[in-house]
Amino acid sequence: VRVWDTTGLRKKQTGGGTEPSIVENMGKPQSRGNVALNVQAELFGTNDVVVKYVLEGHDRGVNWAAFHPNLPLLASAADDRQVKLWRMSETKAWEVDTLRGHANNVSCCLFHPKHDLVVSNSEDRSIRVWDVSKRIGVQTFRREGDR
Repeated sequence: VRVWDTTGLRKKQTGGGTEPSIVENMGKPQSRGNVALNVQAELFGTNDVVVKYVLEGHDRGVNWAAFHPNLPLLASAADDRQVKLWRMSETKAWEVDTLRGHANNVSCCLFHPKHDLVVSNSEDRSIRVWDVSKRIGVQTFRREGDR
């Protein structure tokens, strides 16, 4: 998982400068590659966005990552059937714990906006609710007939 620092992004304006903006270039004939490069240059410049943390801990591909609404926490869901919790500071990030219980790839996860919970869903056809403070599963919902 890569966490990007986007504080260097410049506010883009439509017009007024010497270079035409993305909006001004829309509708003018350009190759698809040039459009993609122009959009990337317009949005990110050269060093406006940098990787702040690289979180390594999952054994297989990561499908989803979600930030906690108030705390410096991140949850990630992966094909190793796990949800991992990560804590971040200004200078580093580290793995806090692993939530195990899904029997197949975990597709996504999210923090509940008001309670200390994480909700995850998996290709095992289950939705699990996890208590973040106790780091245990508190409920599992299954619908065998659903995809």
